[in-house]
Amino acid sequence: MADYYGLLGLDHGASQDDIKKAYRKIARELHPDVNPDPEVQNKFKEVTAAYDTLSDPQKRQQYDMGAQGGFGGGFSDIMDAFFGGGGNRGPRPRMRQGQDALIRIEVDLFEACFGVEREITLESAVVCQKCTGQGTANNSAPSMCPVCKGRGETQFVQKSFLGQVMTSRPCNNCSAYGSVITDPCRECAGDGRVRARQTINVKIPAGVETGNRIQMAGRGEVGAGGGPAGDLYVEIVETDHDFLLRDGDNLHIAIEVSFAAAALGTTVKVETLEGPVDLQIKAGTQSGATLPIKGKGMTRLRTTTRGDLIVHVDIATPHKLSREQEKLLKEFAQSRGEKAGDVKIKGHKEGLFTKFRDSFGR
Repeated sequence: MADYYGLLGLDHGASQDDIKKAYRKIARELHPDVNPDPEVQNKFKEVTAAYDTLSDPQKRQQYDMGAQGGFGGGFSDIMDAFFGGGGNRGPRPRMRQGQDALIRIEVDLFEACFGVEREITLESAVVCQKCTGQGTANNSAPSMCPVCKGRGETQFVQKSFLGQVMTSRPCNNCSAYGSVITDPCRECAGDGRVRARQTINVKIPAGVETGNRIQMAGRGEVGAGGGPAGDLYVEIVETDHDFLLRDGDNLHIAIEVSFAAAALGTTVKVETLEGPVDLQIKAGTQSGATLPIKGKGMTRLRTTTRGDLIVHVDIATPHKLSREQEKLLKEFAQSRGEKAGDVKIKGHKEGLFTKFRDSFGR
């Protein structure tokens, strides 16, 4: 059994939030658009399978129980282990439940914030229109298997330490269906389904992020024999923005203002997802200051509220000065009593020490 926790770099006590963050980080590194190497893509599939299991509480519980060992099958498995077969199972139905399907779709930051409706095209198993899922040609019907007589299994006597035991095996002639299709449909070769391209509209809600999945019931693979379709899962992959950085519900942007503007105060235009907005830079603003713009971040999933846009201010120090500018700057420094080479030592409760301590949660 694969070590799903190890694939995501987690221990067995990891929370659902830890699992989500770990998958997002690895998915960005292994995504086909980033690294198309076949070996890397196999790893990506393994990581996705691990996330599928561990992110679902019920599947995770079953996985944890299996990983701890145990005899999970009951009496029928014990009988199979001794005699190579179970009791009379009867013929299996030709119509079976279809498998789920997964498709990944890229959205930009604007679409992730406000939601979007997309038209996607995918190839999957659909009901054969020629035989309507029956698998037979010319309106014919399957006939009884001449080997198992419709039972779907054959029986024979096997010697064991308990004596002679009647053992059953799936019928090889009819693949345990109990019937055979003597005149199969030419379109689907008797399977009742064919592969075809289909177009589906997907509504992506506001607030999604990489790793989120949208479940579309009954839009997956149609089952054999025209059986009910599985579900389609649309997984979101959020692309990077040119200058906005997402952190959960908040967005971050870095701007640069001149030394004079920061000293005197000014109003600047800051770009948001919805266009530029005015932001007041108060007089004396220092480099590294963060100024929030309320309600201009990401939409919170399944709500109408939004996070904030955090503006990081960088003060631009001029590289070259004219003689006149240099003269004026020196006069300004003298008027403040400043001397070249003067420094101020800051204590632990102010300045850089505070920033370092806060960044490490100390």
